[in-house]
Amino acid sequence: MSQDKRLQAIQKWLQEILKTGHFTIVPASSDASFRRYFRVVLGAKSWIVMDAPPHKEDVSPFIKIANAFFEQNVHVPEILAYDEKQGFLLLTDFGSIDYLQQLNENSVHTYYKQAIDALIQIQLINKNSMSLPLYDQSLLQREMDLFPEWFLQKHLSISAPEQLQSYFDLLIENALQQPQCVVHRDFHSRNLMDTPDNSPGIIDFQDAVIGPISYDLVSLLRDCYIYWPQNKIDEWLKYYFSQAQQHGLIANNTTLEQFTIWFDLMGLQRHIKVLGIFCRLNYRDNKANYLHDLPLTLHYVKTVCQRYPEQLSGLSHFLEHQVELPTL
Repeated sequence: MSQDKRLQAIQKWLQEILKTGHFTIVPASSDASFRRYFRVVLGAKSWIVMDAPPHKEDVSPFIKIANAFFEQNVHVPEILAYDEKQGFLLLTDFGSIDYLQQLNENSVHTYYKQAIDALIQIQLINKNSMSLPLYDQSLLQREMDLFPEWFLQKHLSISAPEQLQSYFDLLIENALQQPQCVVHRDFHSRNLMDTPDNSPGIIDFQDAVIGPISYDLVSLLRDCYIYWPQNKIDEWLKYYFSQAQQHGLIANNTTLEQFTIWFDLMGLQRHIKVLGIFCRLNYRDNKANYLHDLPLTLHYVKTVCQRYPEQLSGLSHFLEHQVELPTL
């Protein structure tokens, strides 16, 4: 079914749901997957339609997680109607203003405090009630394998260093030794919507897993789309840490220093993966815009390697002397 035919099918489906054909439908956004989103307007009301082609995307994880989050008062879109066979969902509309558009020196503290409070809510969900996949050794490994395949070989035409797997093993061990909780897995400024009430509205959570407690925090604070200086990150990290300990998410005998190590090395795992993903989006999926986000992502990788010379000096040396991004 071509995209135009899918749009026709959506319009037909909406006529049945809304009991009228007097609505307008316009593109709302697309994301790094095969999903598309449309805004449906009828008088003073609006909704979002998710279009997830069934042969490319399975909507069942989204439905399951959205309903579970919604029941726990996490601010996610409510599913008003769906057709799993066709891959159509009708959702409440969080508007079109994400946190990235709103963030500046003056606003960021308020927005990030809201985001951290929302993250704590997600992490307080009983992980045993969710039946989510585990962020286990094999998944962490598969993610990092995108780095040599797509970033080093495909994008830069260079070979991976011999010791790369030993660094990956260190990062896997770091992830698995942390407290494990519900992880959104893409908790950053583009997936947090600035809503009039109960901001942020949280989207793009369908890849949620049970995994390391520092993962979503590092996605937020070391965001691939916006940079903040280390002194600000330290401040937010302390705020999160105190909230997490108060809510029993982190043991009282865990120090801020230990949590910071978890946070830094978790970010390194994430950003190594993301370098591969951004290149794959370009070469495989013809989404070239993500290449513009490689420099900041690589900066995060280099910075963390430099902070931990005892464990990561070899990787740091490789990155400094072998890795140079082509000019776009």
